[in-house]
Parts: sequence; structure tokens; C-alpha cells
Amino acid sequence: MTQSIYEQIGGESAVAAAVEIFYKKVLADPLVNGFFDSTNMEAQAEKQRRFITMALGGPNRYTGRSMRRAHARLVEEGLNDSHFDAIVGHLGGTLRQLGVGEDTTKEIAAKLEGLRADVLSR
Repeated sequence: MTQSIYEQIGGESAVAAAVEIFYKKVLADPLVNGFFDSTNMEAQAEKQRRFITMALGGPNRYTGRSMRRAHARLVEEGLNDSHFDAIVGHLGGTLRQLGVGEDTTKEIAAKLEGLRADVLSR
């Protein structure tokens, strides 16, 4: 039986570390940090941990809105492909920083690419 990506990268502790580093990168990036001005980052990080866990084949504890609904307000505020690309880039950089292999990082990026249309309300 093959391991899920979630298991391959180290499970819960790896996802928690990734989310922490990821949001430091995002909040330091002037291209995207404005989208988080009124966000409770503690709650956001918890939602992100649950979403990433589920998306990578771990236990599904994600109870958040669909990607389209969760990002609809941000699209109205100007969220576009350049922002999506920046977020995916920050996650890729985070994964590399944590020692996740390039093939696994590309596989995760491909999963995220599959969400682009919903995130950007297309």
C-alpha cells in the first residue's frame, strides 16, 4: 500500500510546520498580504492545516466552505492569477525549506493548480 503525500511529508507535525512558515512568507509579501488585513490568522492557520491535511490524503477534518465561496470576497477585491501564483510559490518554497522532495512539491503544486478556477471564481 502506498503512502499518501500527507504521510510521505511527515503527517500532522509537518503540515503544522509548513503552515506556520507559509503564513510568515505570505504576510511578508506585499503582493498578497493585504488580503489578510482583517483575518484572524490563528483561525486561518487552523483552517489551512485541516485543508492541507485533507488535500494531501490525511484525515479529513476540513469543515470550511468550498474554495469558490471561501474566496469570493477576495475575488471581488481583485484576487487574480498573480496572487494565486504567489501563494503557490510560497507554499512550494515552504515545502522545499522543510526538505520535501522536488517531485512531491510538484505533485502538490499540481493539486493546487486544479483549484485555480474555483479559487478565482471562473
